[in-house]
Amino acid sequence: MTIAERGARDDPMSTPGGLQRFRLDGRVAVVTGAASGIGLACARMLGEAGAKVVLLDLDAQLAEREAARLANSVGRGLDVSDAAAIERSFATIGAEGAIDVLVNSAGMAIRKPALELELDDWMRVINVNLTGSFLCARAAARHMTTGGSIVNIASIMGLSGGGLYPNISYQTSKGGVVNMTRALAVEWAPLQIRVNAVAPTWTRTPFIGELENSPALMERIRSVTPMKRLAEADEVAAAVLFLASPAASMITGHTLPVDGGFLAQ
Repeated sequence: MTIAERGARDDPMSTPGGLQRFRLDGRVAVVTGAASGIGLACARMLGEAGAKVVLLDLDAQLAEREAARLANSVGRGLDVSDAAAIERSFATIGAEGAIDVLVNSAGMAIRKPALELELDDWMRVINVNLTGSFLCARAAARHMTTGGSIVNIASIMGLSGGGLYPNISYQTSKGGVVNMTRALAVEWAPLQIRVNAVAPTWTRTPFIGELENSPALMERIRSVTPMKRLAEADEVAAAVLFLASPAASMITGHTLPVDGGFLAQ
């Protein structure tokens, strides 16, 4: 198959105009970390745009339960820190047809000061957030036979030093995701595989449940955000849908903050 043939799906001259460019009818989208939070919001929105969605999550039962609530979706278990499991999972999906969209949303955080962070904890975060995203992107790209779109979930912590509380392993991993996004975008552009990222601010999901136990910290977070509020998961998912869709057919290597102005200061 030629590069031109691979790129047919995102060819702006062959795609309907207007709001139809945000549609994903007939395409297969895979979302990791899809059983809750931002990942689940992405799965829902991609499905509403017409995609068949494969929800992958460490919690297989929850992924299956959430997929059952969505149209044209399936849920399966996947530990993104397990390289062999990733290869098996994407081989199974790819055997059923080409993969068109991947959203790397699986993530974790261990919020400890650098001087107290054990190496095992550092590696756990890096293995899930950075290495897992790379391995899933590589596995998905092998099955993007007509081009495709990968959207990584980075973070404003990958573009800033944070400062409100210690989170060194998470910040490092998300900084790596940002530059990995650039590097893969350049390498895979000839294959018509676009690679972008979304960098959310603090988002109202179970991921920040521990932080919400501190009203003083939540007030500080709002105070350093020009829009004075947290993001909602659907607001992040809307940015993901844009980058995944033909509406963004000339965008690759970009990290789009969804941050209420945090990084503009």
